[in-house]
Amino acid sequence: SLTVLQALEDGLKRADADPSVKAVMICGENGKFSAGADIRAFSSLKRRGIALGPIISLIERSEKPVVAAIEGIALGGGLEVALGCHYRIAHVKARMGFPEVTIGLLPGAEGTQRLPRLIGVPSALDIITTGRHIPATEALKLGLVDEVVEENTVEAAIRLANKV
Repeated sequence: SLTVLQALEDGLKRADADPSVKAVMICGENGKFSAGADIRAFSSLKRRGIALGPIISLIERSEKPVVAAIEGIALGGGLEVALGCHYRIAHVKARMGFPEVTIGLLPGAEGTQRLPRLIGVPSALDIITTGRHIPATEALKLGLVDEVVEENTVEAAIRLANKV
């Protein structure tokens, strides 16, 4: 939504400008990282000049480490946000993927470029073209996430951020 995108952009810019901030952690609410975009909102976001791709690039360019704390699901644009982060921690029950391909849409915020760089072309093509949801344990084996935890992902992400 416009609110989420604007909050991400504003928060990242504030964190980058604040010398007391040493790292950034991105998480969702209510046990979900992000289910991605509501396709009905695509045209309204374009009219307002806000797009997910530039915000993910802002995450990726941050000089401070950015850690994604993935709980529940990171699908579509949510997975693309996680891919822009420098580190990713997932709860053991988390699932990730690009389900938009099942309705004929390709990931639109450079997920098709970031995912192959992270896990290799064959595995990335499988995820990008099938729309299947990848469980956290498989994501760890593929190198999509850096760590899988059974505990609170936010606390684990904060620990990792403090380490790096």
